[in-house]
Amino acid sequence: MSAQKGSEKPASQTKKFGKGEREIPHHTQKAKKFYPAEDESKPKKVRKSIKPARPRPSLVPGSVLILLAGRFRGKRVILLKHLPQGVLLITGPYKVNGVPLRRVNARYVIATSVKVDLKGIDDKVVEKVAEEGYFTREKKNDKVGEEAFFKQGEKPEKKKVASARANDQKAVDKTLLTNIKKEPMLLDYLRSSFSLRKGDRPHEMKW
Repeated sequence: MSAQKGSEKPASQTKKFGKGEREIPHHTQKAKKFYPAEDESKPKKVRKSIKPARPRPSLVPGSVLILLAGRFRGKRVILLKHLPQGVLLITGPYKVNGVPLRRVNARYVIATSVKVDLKGIDDKVVEKVAEEGYFTREKKNDKVGEEAFFKQGEKPEKKKVASARANDQKAVDKTLLTNIKKEPMLLDYLRSSFSLRKGDRPHEMKW
């Protein structure tokens, strides 16, 4: 019986006002008198599910790419591997044009018809570089107090590359350089940077 009583809705009262009648709802059914000054933001319902990124058919491992954005824009680099969420693993090689092993968004890249043979590259090194935590920055212990105040005018310390990352770069570049030197003019092609001049029509160019 108690469960049924709790489930029943509170009844409204009917009151007479002169010749007419009016139904007054229960106090629990009345509208709130207080409203927040600002609208409360509700989380948006997203029905779309995260789908794996589909790389363009022209983005094949070993193909030469032109970077369109970032610090190395205009450089020609070599694609090593596809990473999740539309990210590419590329290298210069570093000894040729100064581009190290790094991740690049596939949207800011032009794929060319030139390809480099990737035979001989150690797959374990590539898998190691492709891991998520490989490119994370190390936490620095910032100087606090008087030492930081008196050392403001000093020259900033140069960034030191970790020896493990340098060894991985050398291992990948060593094999690539031997394959690049087999092809005539390919070394000079990778060294040169891409740029557009007045009157150039990129939509008519053959990459």
